[in-house]
Amino acid sequence: MRKLKVSRIWIPAYLLAVVMIGCGDPDKITGGATSPLTPPTVISVTPAGASTGVCQGVVVSATFSKAMNPATINTGTFKLAAGTTAVSGTVALNSAGLVATFTPTSPLALNTAYTATITTGVVNTFGNTLAADFTWMFTTAAAACPAPIAIGTPGCGFGILAGSTVTNTSVAGPTNTNVTGDVGVWPGTAIVGFPPGTLTGSLHAGDAVAQTAQGQLTTAYNNAAGAPGGAALTADIGGQTLGPGVYKATTTLGITGNLTLDGKGDPNAAWIFQVGSALTTAAGSASAPASQVLLINSAQPHNVFWQLGSSGTLGTNSLFQGTIMAQASITLTTGATLNGRALARTGAVTTDSNPVNVPPCP
Repeated sequence: MRKLKVSRIWIPAYLLAVVMIGCGDPDKITGGATSPLTPPTVISVTPAGASTGVCQGVVVSATFSKAMNPATINTGTFKLAAGTTAVSGTVALNSAGLVATFTPTSPLALNTAYTATITTGVVNTFGNTLAADFTWMFTTAAAACPAPIAIGTPGCGFGILAGSTVTNTSVAGPTNTNVTGDVGVWPGTAIVGFPPGTLTGSLHAGDAVAQTAQGQLTTAYNNAAGAPGGAALTADIGGQTLGPGVYKATTTLGITGNLTLDGKGDPNAAWIFQVGSALTTAAGSASAPASQVLLINSAQPHNVFWQLGSSGTLGTNSLFQGTIMAQASITLTTGATLNGRALARTGAVTTDSNPVNVPPCP
């Protein structure tokens, strides 16, 4: 009888203690940030809040902390407006349910402030809404962003194109030079080191295809050199973040450290670098590269162009993005990676254990 009474007293007391502990710690109720009961949040946006110089073709995006219910991600819950004027567009959610995009139907107006809003109408897959509307603002560029430089086919299919010779000095093996495109030369005829260098396209040693590509290179080179504007660059642009536009170095240009190209949400954003003479990127080790060109917020390597008045040298183990169009020669030193094209008008292109990843034609 006494044991029964003790049990009757102990059980309610234990339950009361559990409830009191839970009430004293909100995480015991919600389970913390990863709990199904915790509301979703917006953890990043593109363009970033307070961004300026955003291109007219921007695609606005928001990344959520938890997978969202696609039925609740629409133009009623993801809005864009210039003042009180709503912007028409389409809204989509990626397959993981984490990234929502708003694509305007028409290019945005120049030099205009826009406000993007995610409302509490969005719901995650557990049925939880945002705690409050999430808003951010950005401002478009005062002048239209430059268009990508058209090269045309067959020219844009070349990863390497030289005027005099192409020479690959790497040996067969896992670090051998590999080009995901064509390799060619014109008016020269010498292509040395392929094989052991490998490529997914074709070799064009002084043939009509290479001649056509050189003609297209000349046109593209002149178009890049003649692009209006041209914001002045420092002698070394490592450590900088640059938005889309035309940039100019009157003499040489170096890149030591990381250069970040920020597309600010526009997949068609373009960069044109006009360099008066030579471009050189710093040499480093495989574990610690001394020079990297990094692309963020929808920036694409096929929309980056480097017009060089003389030659270009990519330092050992550096990472580079874009199409190099050099008046003279281009040298890719050991282990340098090029996500783009090495196109030389009159001189040689030299490679040594380099991945050359040719992007799609712009």
